[in-house]
Amino acid sequence: MELQPDKPIWLLLLIPALFYFGWFALKHSSASSKMIKAVFVFRTVAVTLLIFALAAPSLFSPVKEEQVIFLMDRSASLEGMQTAMTVAIEEALEAKKDHQSIAVYTFAEDFQSLLPMTNDPQTLPAELTVGNSSHTNIARALELASNSGDTDLATRLVILTDGNETQSSAIESLNRLQSERLQVDIWPVEQIAKNDMAISRFETPSRAFLGESQTFTVAIDSDAESIAKLIFSANDKELDSKEVKVVEGQNVYSYSYPANSEGLQKYEVRLETAKDAYLENNSLFSITEVSGNPEVLVVNGGVPSPIPGLLDTNNLGVTELAADQLPSSLSAVLRYDSIIFDNVSGTSVGEQQMAIIEQAVRQFGVGFMMVGGDQSFGLGGYFKTPIERLLPVEMEVKGKHELPSLGLMIVMDRSGSMMGMKMELAKEAAARSVELLRPDDTLGVIAFDDKPWEILPTAKVADPEKAVDKILSITPGGGTEIYRSLQQAYMELEDLKLQRKHIILLTDGQSATSNDYDALIENGKDNNITLSTVSIGQDADRNLLEQLANTGSGRFYDVTDATTIPAILSRETIMMSRTYIVDKPFYPVVYDSKWNPLFADGVPQLNTYIATTAKSTALVALESEEEDPVLASWNYGLGKTIAFTSGSGAWSGDFQSWSKWPDFWNKTAAELQPTFEEIPFSVARKEQGVYTVEDPTHSSAILTVAAVDEQGNEIPLQTEPVAPGKVEVKIDAEPGLVFFSISNETGAAYKTGLTIPYGDEYQTAEANMSLMTTLAERTGGQVLETLDAAFRDMSYESGSIRSIQLIVLFIAMILFFTDITLRRFGLPAPLVKRKAAKGEDSSPTAIDQLIKAKSKK
Repeated sequence: MELQPDKPIWLLLLIPALFYFGWFALKHSSASSKMIKAVFVFRTVAVTLLIFALAAPSLFSPVKEEQVIFLMDRSASLEGMQTAMTVAIEEALEAKKDHQSIAVYTFAEDFQSLLPMTNDPQTLPAELTVGNSSHTNIARALELASNSGDTDLATRLVILTDGNETQSSAIESLNRLQSERLQVDIWPVEQIAKNDMAISRFETPSRAFLGESQTFTVAIDSDAESIAKLIFSANDKELDSKEVKVVEGQNVYSYSYPANSEGLQKYEVRLETAKDAYLENNSLFSITEVSGNPEVLVVNGGVPSPIPGLLDTNNLGVTELAADQLPSSLSAVLRYDSIIFDNVSGTSVGEQQMAIIEQAVRQFGVGFMMVGGDQSFGLGGYFKTPIERLLPVEMEVKGKHELPSLGLMIVMDRSGSMMGMKMELAKEAAARSVELLRPDDTLGVIAFDDKPWEILPTAKVADPEKAVDKILSITPGGGTEIYRSLQQAYMELEDLKLQRKHIILLTDGQSATSNDYDALIENGKDNNITLSTVSIGQDADRNLLEQLANTGSGRFYDVTDATTIPAILSRETIMMSRTYIVDKPFYPVVYDSKWNPLFADGVPQLNTYIATTAKSTALVALESEEEDPVLASWNYGLGKTIAFTSGSGAWSGDFQSWSKWPDFWNKTAAELQPTFEEIPFSVARKEQGVYTVEDPTHSSAILTVAAVDEQGNEIPLQTEPVAPGKVEVKIDAEPGLVFFSISNETGAAYKTGLTIPYGDEYQTAEANMSLMTTLAERTGGQVLETLDAAFRDMSYESGSIRSIQLIVLFIAMILFFTDITLRRFGLPAPLVKRKAAKGEDSSPTAIDQLIKAKSKK
């Protein structure tokens, strides 16, 4: 056992303490008082112990055991080398000493265990665990490995790597981990020679005019001579292809193509070659903003819309698509300056597409308008969707509209095939339905597999939160038996005295038995019960479900995109619980002065509209006699949105024959266009995952940056101001296309797209010997020539360290308070009495002295 001070510098305080106590001893050297001597001893020891406590003393108990931890790099840059590394470790185990334990971990971006700490290793697992190999994070591997095993033992980390880290900094990590009992050895691993080609650069103009020639520049890095093919595409459609001869090193090619379409154009270049080590580095994207007339996308609900024919195509580029053709990527949506939904049901639009549109409006200033109809607004199932969030109106009706009494039964498939996203979306859909019901409405929920399970007893919705919790607790079960569950639902509703009684059946399978559904449903119709069905996926019995809906006087939904399930249930619930369509001719009231010139000669009559509720900050331009919004707008982020709750066809009544009907639509299209000033902020890549965003006009002080991927997901960013109008942005995103929305403090904005390139893992590079040598030297380790040397004797001992700082401090405190006690109260009474008794025996009394003096006379 060895006494060790962790902070020996504090022991230098003993020098002045020695001088002080020497002086004290000399000053009181003639004193014979026991108390002074006792105080001197107690004080000297107490101060010495206090100084010793500051030095953080500990007791070290040495042991012989040692740990050797192997860290195998399994990143993509060493693809194919893992087996060789495993064999090398197994062969090196022959040099292991009895007192040494080993563990083997693998790392890339993540960290995984291959062999837990053991003193008796046999062979390593043949199959390596699969993880994310697109990055190399040596720093994380060092930190996690250093905390594995017994931290009291002498430990040697042996890293098998090429040293080409792409995440974090191993040197910075080492500064936090340095310990006298932690050593890092390196066994360099060279990449296998590969025939690899990579597109290292793809550039197109950031801006262009319609018809202008654009220069496409492509750079290919290759480690061998070969023939390759470059394939160019615009907005996911092939544009051209070129065969090129590639030599070793960098090859640069330039081609010219005209800008044929307006708006934000997504260009891609792909590389095809016979032999290629990595496919991940064979494509890049580039974005070009092509200026021209504003682009308007009109989306119809399956029937051609009259709106494109009313818009001024001389000043607007107009495209019409059916709902099932709606773009499903952000780049495709950003081609348009505004989007108009004309009577489009939410059941035809997936949640992801809605999320993409929301991001396009909020972050990139795309305008959005919803036009009414029997498939729109609340009747379209948009309750609690991204589309409802961006609109200036709520789908919920709040007002004087008559609300019929409702009994709703949801019969939900919980068979094993529903496991995963389908089950979660079905539960979310049922939960939304609960939120749409009033306390006086009646609700029941039955989940079924091979038998019915009552999730919510049929009763009034007294506690919506409790009902939602029960619905969300549904778990997948066994087979599929529809009839018995449907029969129970009809039995629950048949005796209830309600104006509307409705059943919604959701399933993705086929019933195990066939029964007399017709008799069941006809009997239900006699009791005013209707039935709608939802077929989920390819395996559902569509014919049966469609027949049930037709017989039950309801609606049949054939779902191929499971994310539309919540919108379907919302639509069904709303249709049964509300009277949304106000079908009574009326003259709307104009409230917004901007629209006065258009209605200077009077306001025509409208026939029908969908009842909604204006949001608190919405600007209502037209209102019905029942004070419902007919035309409302607001700003949502950088974009503007408009709700026109009447229709473009027969619902619009006399508006159709009104001479200014085209002017109405052209004005709404103009209102949807971005109104912010646009500054072409520059975005430059500084290093992997780091970009510099700057205002080239130097008119900005503060820049705000948001990033969104192709799927409409906002990507977290770390932004750091560098100078006025200049920020550094750190982004952690998967390789691919990402869009930046940049704005300044005055509201000026800019949108651009950039490619998050493939990681440095997919670049051929030599081993980073500089980094590996530094790691070894800083910790007293070695760059190994043979892996056997990993089991050489360590230059430091293992053992446990137990701090005694508190014990020493406690003793010092006892002595310190003893010192105070002595000086305040003196020595204990027995010692004082013993001293007095000794004085009486050796000294004559006063009477004896007087007698002796008298006798001398």
